[in-house]
Amino acid sequence: MSFPRSGFLLVDKPVGPTSHDVVQAARRALKERRIGHTGTLDPAATGLLLLCIGKATRLQQYLLAWEKTYHGEIRLGWGTTTYDGEGEPLAEARPVPELSESVIAGLAARFSGEFEQLPPPYSAKKTGGRKFYELARAGEEVPLQPKRVTVQSMALTVVGPDRVGFAVTCSSGTYLRSLAHDIGETLGCGGHLASLRRVRIGPWLVEDAVSAETLANRPQEVQAGAFVSLASAILPFPEVTLNPTAMDHFMHGQEVAVREADGNYVPGSPVAVRDRSGDLVGVGVALAFLARARTVNVAPRMVLADVEAPAKT
Repeated sequence: MSFPRSGFLLVDKPVGPTSHDVVQAARRALKERRIGHTGTLDPAATGLLLLCIGKATRLQQYLLAWEKTYHGEIRLGWGTTTYDGEGEPLAEARPVPELSESVIAGLAARFSGEFEQLPPPYSAKKTGGRKFYELARAGEEVPLQPKRVTVQSMALTVVGPDRVGFAVTCSSGTYLRSLAHDIGETLGCGGHLASLRRVRIGPWLVEDAVSAETLANRPQEVQAGAFVSLASAILPFPEVTLNPTAMDHFMHGQEVAVREADGNYVPGSPVAVRDRSGDLVGVGVALAFLARARTVNVAPRMVLADVEAPAKT
């Protein structure tokens, strides 16, 4: 297929390459430098990467707000330095307790909802301009900086005497390696992430993605369903549609009032902005919302279109 100059591409990453490797391969295959992704997968993890192409790269920060769904397995009995199978054991192997239905149900309840989570010491999180894994590899102390995460749903299943499978839907920025480590510590036997696959980002599914190998080596074979246009892209917040006059004002940095607005607009929160043809043209911020009048005032935050400068007279 021939690729539009801007939009999104769903890619299924295999074990081995980094997320950046996939982006670099896409840049070469599509002959487009402006490509980024919306959430890193570790080299050992597989699954869905959402690539932003062309001017859609301006939307990367907003797409990070979508929740994500993962499938994987936790191996119990010992923790590791990296919280996955790539690291060294933290201690001698410990016996795994009986994984009864009540124990599994208790774990699912314990790690659902909002809670504080410590990132793995070997992670790309930064402090003072340095990544955690750089500090860990240098033998320096990694700071304890918990962050609040949300697990919308968790299903745990026993798949072996020392193995627990999971299906988790969580907020962006949740560390599944930390989740595996913490479940092992809660059980008192230690544990680490044995496998991980991301199967969904917001409304997009890995089943619709192109393999990274096909993208890199046979881009002409990429199926049309793997590409998401700006017209069909959905952002994780309410939308407004602007008439031509309001569109012109918005494009030139001016606040607009939108009547017949249909959505739950929270002042200070992002708003997706479309033109009457349905194309996504930018992101604004809601300044005021009159529910009874169905009117919301929106100020530009990011404009996708390149606005021409006025001619000099």
